[in-house]
Amino acid sequence: MLLLAAGRGTRFGGPVPKAWLPLRGRPLAVHAAERLCQALPPDARGELVLVVHPNDRDPYVAPHLPELRRAAGEHTDVHVVDGGATRQESMQRGLAAAGDVDLVLVHDAARALVPVAAVRACLAAAARVGAALVAVPAVDTPKRVHDRRVEATLDRATIWLAQTPQVVRRDLLVRALAAAAADGFTGTDDVALVERLGLPVEVVPGSPQNLKITHPGDLPLAEALLDLPPR
Repeated sequence: MLLLAAGRGTRFGGPVPKAWLPLRGRPLAVHAAERLCQALPPDARGELVLVVHPNDRDPYVAPHLPELRRAAGEHTDVHVVDGGATRQESMQRGLAAAGDVDLVLVHDAARALVPVAAVRACLAAAARVGAALVAVPAVDTPKRVHDRRVEATLDRATIWLAQTPQVVRRDLLVRALAAAAADGFTGTDDVALVERLGLPVEVVPGSPQNLKITHPGDLPLAEALLDLPPR
C-alpha cells in the first residue's frame, strides 16, 4: 500500500500540509491508513509505505508515526520514504521501498474516508484483471470546455470520475512506469499508465463519501461524513 502524502496542498492553503491536517484529532493520513489496513484479509501480511515530503519528517511524521503504526495494526509493516517531484516519481520511490508483493495499492492520504468495502473490492478486481480503480459515475452533465466556452457535451452514461485507491499488479506497474518514463508521459492518475499500454483496467464503484479533501470547506464536510454509515 503506497499512501501518498508528499503533496503540499496548495489549494487548501494554511501552514499544515494537507495529509497532516487533524480530523477529529487524528491526521488525515492516519485515518486513511487505518481504513486501508482494515480492508486486508485477516491472515494477510501487508506493507504500508508512507510517501512524504522530506520537510514533513520532523514536524509531522515523527510525532504521528506511533499512531500510524497502531492504525496499521500488528500485521502490517510501516515504512516511510521521501517522495519525488511528481506523483510518478513518488510512486517509483515507494515501490522501491516495498518488499516482494504481488499487488500495489496506491491511495491519496487526502481521501481519509475511503470505504473499507470499496478497497476490498478493488483489491479483488486487480487480482483478477491486473489493474482496477475505484470511481463514481458522473451525476451531472459533463461539458468539455476551453477558455470558458463549451466545445462539446459528453455522454454522462460513459463518464466515471476516478478516485483512489487504484491497484495494479506489481509487474504491470513496473512495466507501465518504465514505458511512461521512456516516452516522457505523465499521467494524472495511476492506472492511466496501464491504460496507455492497452491493458484492461476494471472500474469498481466507489462512493461520494470517498471525498478528496482539497479546499478548507471540505474538512467540516468530512467531519460530518464520519458520522454516516459507509456507502
